[in-house]
Amino acid sequence: MGNINWGRVILGGLLAGVMINAVEFTLHAVILDPDWKAAMAALGQPTQEDPADMMIYVGLGFLIGILAVCYYAAIRPRFGAGPKTAVCAGLGVWALAYLVPTIGMVPSGLFPNRLLWLPVAVALVELPLATVVGAWLYKED
Repeated sequence: MGNINWGRVILGGLLAGVMINAVEFTLHAVILDPDWKAAMAALGQPTQEDPADMMIYVGLGFLIGILAVCYYAAIRPRFGAGPKTAVCAGLGVWALAYLVPTIGMVPSGLFPNRLLWLPVAVALVELPLATVVGAWLYKED
């Protein structure tokens, strides 16, 4: 049982983050773009995203990828190395990063259910897969 290899956590997390950002961009900027524009217009907010704001979302995608691989590295000694453990880590991070915040937003009624739950459903597949790919690069030595 070795120490966490932080360099590999970052490397694997960045790779996972590339996958997360690709899926999230496709989902939000392509598939859900009309829904987001309508929702923001209904709230009286700008319908065009500021490029500086987009960098926050990209950074968040990389951060989630790094956290997922970090979680994989943390549970790996107990559950063993491999894709099954990576999927478990991805599901744990999915619950904390996607499911719980969305449940907290639902009562506000600010956004239509499609804008809240479709990303959660997509991330249920996206995050475990991205974690498996990121974990593939992770080695403790």
